[in-house]
Amino acid sequence: MTDTTYQEAEPMTDDRELTAAEIEAFQREQFFANEDAATAEMYPRVFSRSAGFLYKRVVRPHEPLPPEYVTVPLISRRGRGGDGVRLDVSIAQWNMLWECAQFRRRFFSVEDLPEPMREVADRGDVNVVFVPRTTSRYHEYAPLFHLLPRSALQRHGLPLLSVGQWPYLMQMAPVDRFLPRDFEERLSRAWASVVWRHLNSGSKMSRFSGTDPIRILAHNLDFWLPAVTAAVQEILYDLPVVDEELGEVPIPLQDGTFLEGAVAASPRVGTDLWRGEDEAAEVVQLTVDHADATGRLRGILDAVNSNRVEDDFSDYWSYAREDFERKLYSKRSKVKVRFVELTDAVPVQGPETEVIANLVYSDFLALLDPRERQVVVLMNSGITKLTEIAGLMGYKNHSPISKRLARIQKKAIAHFGQL
Repeated sequence: MTDTTYQEAEPMTDDRELTAAEIEAFQREQFFANEDAATAEMYPRVFSRSAGFLYKRVVRPHEPLPPEYVTVPLISRRGRGGDGVRLDVSIAQWNMLWECAQFRRRFFSVEDLPEPMREVADRGDVNVVFVPRTTSRYHEYAPLFHLLPRSALQRHGLPLLSVGQWPYLMQMAPVDRFLPRDFEERLSRAWASVVWRHLNSGSKMSRFSGTDPIRILAHNLDFWLPAVTAAVQEILYDLPVVDEELGEVPIPLQDGTFLEGAVAASPRVGTDLWRGEDEAAEVVQLTVDHADATGRLRGILDAVNSNRVEDDFSDYWSYAREDFERKLYSKRSKVKVRFVELTDAVPVQGPETEVIANLVYSDFLALLDPRERQVVVLMNSGITKLTEIAGLMGYKNHSPISKRLARIQKKAIAHFGQL
């Protein structure tokens, strides 16, 4: 056998530029999870990398400030050159120093930072996490997204994304291209469906109207973002350090003094912050706990539950609605008020739903204004749906009718309770 075959073959090279289709296929592989591997034991998952890859020691504040997110417009990857790579690397290094909190700018020369980051560093000791500016706001809401079980993602039409990271280090794909245009809205619904049982364990979310304050709160991603970030931080601060033998030492400054409120110490290790549905559910509970760390969430829930109105409920029955109606209509009191239908007579409200002659009925109607009397007459005519009554009276929805009924019932209690 001769070497002719090998001499005639063209050498293999890696100089060929990737096609657009090959680039997109690679990005999709990095961005989306493998459906077969996304089991309940493995998905969802979020990890954190250790600053020990780059730094032997980090600054550790005694009282770290809570982190805030600042979005940065990243340079397009096409023809971005050195500026784009420099921005990517600077953000990764900055965010990896999460443990330094408000002191992380001291690891950098402010003049050498890219412009978007330099403006923040110039403000002094602030605890900021940089994330790419996108239409979907995926990177800001990533901690919330990656707490959702696979079933919740599927119910709300959200894609099965790969493992999440906190803090953000590097963007592997143009996320807006691969996410639905209404990603934020879908994520809002999915998160609300998961967190709702922590806010109201007795009644389903569908039992409340779209304007119910607690339902709106459950959908408010910006309300939950600080809480989930605090939960992530709690997990991170419980991690062991890379090298325990280094210990904690004071941090000398150029003027001969030491940095107050902080020490230099070995960075903490990197690891999974949660993996699988069970661990993610624990972090959801931890998120709710942080939302109520100062009684804020509990105060909101108590205030809403104590001051509910009929418009807070949907048309479905629920324990919450029954409790509300019991209090509103005083079902436990001597006087009971109900709407009834009588033949050859206008419906009336009275004690124990009894009618005490036409004189009582007439006296009661005299207490009502013309629009209230019209509601009573329409109900007697067989029209019992609030939306139909509202249409006949010229209203766009049933809300004014519900409010008038409440006023009529209060007047009935006061009038017939004196008989």
